[in-house]
Amino acid sequence: MEWTTACPDWRGRIVERRSIIPAPLFPDEAEAALEVFRGLRIVDAPGKPTFGEACEEWVFEFVAAIFGAYDAGRAKRMIREFFLLISKKNSKSTIAAGIMVTALIRNWRHSAELLILAPTIEVANNAFHPARDMIREDPELDFTQGGFLHIQEHTRTITHKTTGATLKVVAADSDTVSGKKAAFVLIDELWIFGKRPKADAMLREATGGQVARPEGFVIILSTQSDEEPAGVFKAKLDYYREVRDGKRKDPRSLPVLYEFPKEMVEAGAYNDPENFYVTNPNIGRSVDLEWLIDEHEKVQGATDGALQVFLAKHLNVEIGLRLAANRWPGAEYWERRAAGELTDLKELLARCEVITIGIDGGGLDDLFGLCVLGREKGTKRWLAWSRAWAHSGVLKRRPLIASKLRDLEREGTLRIVGDSLEDLTEIVGIVKAVLDAGLLGGVGVDPAGLGEFVDEMDAIEVTQDAGLLMGVPQGIRLMDAMKTAERKLANGTLLHGGTLLMNWCVGNVKVEPMATAIRATKRTAGDAKIDPAIALFNAVFVMQTNPEPVNLRSVYEDRGILTA
Repeated sequence: MEWTTACPDWRGRIVERRSIIPAPLFPDEAEAALEVFRGLRIVDAPGKPTFGEACEEWVFEFVAAIFGAYDAGRAKRMIREFFLLISKKNSKSTIAAGIMVTALIRNWRHSAELLILAPTIEVANNAFHPARDMIREDPELDFTQGGFLHIQEHTRTITHKTTGATLKVVAADSDTVSGKKAAFVLIDELWIFGKRPKADAMLREATGGQVARPEGFVIILSTQSDEEPAGVFKAKLDYYREVRDGKRKDPRSLPVLYEFPKEMVEAGAYNDPENFYVTNPNIGRSVDLEWLIDEHEKVQGATDGALQVFLAKHLNVEIGLRLAANRWPGAEYWERRAAGELTDLKELLARCEVITIGIDGGGLDDLFGLCVLGREKGTKRWLAWSRAWAHSGVLKRRPLIASKLRDLEREGTLRIVGDSLEDLTEIVGIVKAVLDAGLLGGVGVDPAGLGEFVDEMDAIEVTQDAGLLMGVPQGIRLMDAMKTAERKLANGTLLHGGTLLMNWCVGNVKVEPMATAIRATKRTAGDAKIDPAIALFNAVFVMQTNPEPVNLRSVYEDRGILTA
């Protein structure tokens, strides 16, 4: 049996309001589950309607795809993992509760474990309460009314009295998932897990029970993150986009992503209320269009990030460079100027006639940022290569960005160093490599940080006396370098490697207007690191002086002394 879960024409489908969910592999299994699901009641909706009475067709298609992937003859689920990305208020948690209650009823394995894993107690209750209420509303299900499902509120557990199977709702911030043997797992609000550095290991532990239970499934639900995606959320999102687009073959996984096509995002079409339906398939039911329009109007012009949060949560727009509040103007052009080959420093050294280096940061609570900026032979374009270092203590002091730092470490653009602080040694090594190549035009650093470098740089003859080490004015005095960088990004004469590191740091740069100038500050004090971006501006400052490479080697070391 062959099938695919890819939906390469999803862009047209989602805009035209056509389904992006495939038909079930086993229609009989799908219909049997739908019969149960449709009869469950949504207690907090007016009139307590059943799912069958209240839901849009996409909900039934999603449920059918999940349960219709089960091959009863082989007792095996042919599609095992499902990922639903959908905007807030589209009844995600209520639908999740209905799916898991249906699974509890349809399950045949005695003493089976079913698990809803939520990142917080509040999110756990959002799933448990609807499940509890829909059971109590049905005498055929509620144990206290003669049914077979017994509710234990204090442990957020529902037990099937015939099979002994249990559905438990677990809050990851208070309960452990170690030792769980769940065949059926639903993970809610993955974007929150993405902010936790050890979430991937925890989720693997929670879903490991399926090895011996081939009838099981994993369902992952999420809205977009209110910050740039990170950790396990980013990894899953990127993976499922590739599966959906047909770039990666995985018929065992089904992505259902309600998001705007890239061209609509770039055009800002998500701001048009006529397009709100794209990521809100429940519009007109659990989602009120007038409310969305009113809230959208309220956050226009907000400088506290409220607009970004609204777009992420209610329109599923991914937060990135273009959506950063009070962003540096160069951020608008940053992603367009990515050149993948520039992730290799050797490529930059081979193509450039002179190189300047910018350095910033270095405190134990900061990143140590470095930018190697070259002037290309012939074209005179500026080519940038960036790296960063962080002390391991930052992972504990700044837990909100720990997952992001680990992502950058995996990318290879960030090194996490221990107490021996190898960062300075490695930075000096990069400076020496440029110097030895005969390309170094100067190294620019924050004057406040010059003292730390003087001895190390003196050892490789990169000194102020040699004109190779200089302090770069900071604050509003860095404005000229910032404006030069943004102009060159706009006209395409500044290129870079397109790394996650610099995408993140550039997106974190917030422009703060002063009386007669501007200055770069962090978007969120402490957590939103910008040191590698400041290192870029420092390198630009030096490059603006139109330097020529300084060769510290004597001509006689290369050719000897000429004699008549």
